[in-house]
Amino acid sequence: MQKNILWYKNSIRFYKQKQLLANLVMIVVVVLWGLSFISIKIAVSEIPPTTMALIRFAIASLLLSILLKKVEPNAKISKTDLPKMAAGGILGITCYFYFENIGVQLSTAVNASLIVTIVPIIAISLDVLFFKSKITPLKLMAVGIALIGTYLSITANGKIEFNSNHFLGNILMICAMVSWALYTLINKSLQGRYSGVCMTTYQTIFGTLCLVPLSILEYSEWRIFSLLAFGHVLFLAIGCSVICYLLYMYVLKHLDVAITTIYLSAVPVIGVVSGQYFLKESVFPIQMMGGLLTILAIVAVNIDSIMQRRI
Repeated sequence: MQKNILWYKNSIRFYKQKQLLANLVMIVVVVLWGLSFISIKIAVSEIPPTTMALIRFAIASLLLSILLKKVEPNAKISKTDLPKMAAGGILGITCYFYFENIGVQLSTAVNASLIVTIVPIIAISLDVLFFKSKITPLKLMAVGIALIGTYLSITANGKIEFNSNHFLGNILMICAMVSWALYTLINKSLQGRYSGVCMTTYQTIFGTLCLVPLSILEYSEWRIFSLLAFGHVLFLAIGCSVICYLLYMYVLKHLDVAITTIYLSAVPVIGVVSGQYFLKESVFPIQMMGGLLTILAIVAVNIDSIMQRRI
């Protein structure tokens, strides 16, 4: 009996340690992803945006391929899933980073950070539209709040200025978020057939290959860039696209999706703070309000998900 009690206590202690470690790891992931907007802004000031994305993901593809070869040497994609895998790579890598890098170049890291908050809401809307997921009053209210928040985040002090580079950059950021939401829906249809490492590796390779012709269009802008810019590209490739992904996969094994989603809501907050501190970027109070409204909508959606699971 005493042995069983001791085993139970040790199991609880081990579980708590795992939970604590997972929470600490998630904080590291959120901080690095939040800082990524700073690195993008600095890198695209010297490297054309699509070319920068190509260099970043060429490095990430190489590292992920080596990793996949070690952990899953026999991993293969079936011919029937190749179109979906390629589409995922085009949407999640090519389109997303094409729009995001140009968007950050035209706008600010702060604006980009605020607009990122709409991803879960777009994903929920598309999930309801294409997968006929259940829509509850709370979820519907959250989508409405997020739309208001998005409008406030992308406009100049609540007013639309169509001729503003910032406004165009913000619109491109929204296009990036739609691309990412579609990418997550494609991956939803592939879940269970392949591991996360396998899907990410193949989709990164597909997406990188499609960045090649787009980057060639920037040929006239190619210049020798500084070690500082290359350092930021390495941070984005190794830190954000490889290490953070692996850490996030670890976290998902130990924390509930609702908890990780709330953690991810802190990414734009870190992006805004770091953009103001490191790049001296300004942000209108009404834009901050928009970002907070969108984060509130995400929290509401997670509360709704928890309530639905208990029913």
